[in-house]
Amino acid sequence: EQPHISESQVIVEFENGNFRFTFPNPKNVSEFSMTLFKGNGKKEICALHLSGKKVIPKSNVTYCQTEHSNSSTTFTLKNLERKHIDVYTYCLETFLPPPYIDCRLKETYLYIQDKEDCISVGVMSWIITGLIAFAMISCVCCVVACCLRNKNQQCESSSHEYNSEYMPMAAVNVAKKTRI
Repeated sequence: EQPHISESQVIVEFENGNFRFTFPNPKNVSEFSMTLFKGNGKKEICALHLSGKKVIPKSNVTYCQTEHSNSSTTFTLKNLERKHIDVYTYCLETFLPPPYIDCRLKETYLYIQDKEDCISVGVMSWIITGLIAFAMISCVCCVVACCLRNKNQQCESSSHEYNSEYMPMAAVNVAKKTRI
């Protein structure tokens, strides 16, 4: 049987803070290598070599782990930070059966948002929401206070009208003189 190397798509998943690159294994191939590179300089970070039934994983960094099954190979990138933003390139080489097929490259750009960015954006949105709510409550309180003050002024002015039928009277103290 001839080896079957299809132009399969890499599946990139984000779950629980980890990125998973899953690649389908080539069919009818008994020996192959898969490698995950980082950056334009193609720095190898993870690799897996399959020879017969023997699987040899290799990782040059602490944040990359390799998993292998009969149908696929997965590179899991854990605990990523902003410094890990880059282009990640996948390479598949087939050795047996012949013919040897050189590295086929597929690239994926990975953007990682810092946890501090998420927290600061969340805090800022709460601060802005709180300031808006405070401003609205202050405006409502000012309107109510003005209405109450205007109502009291109307009541006081209507009770002291000078053109009214009843004039306000001042209290008169009459001192009584006693005669002897």
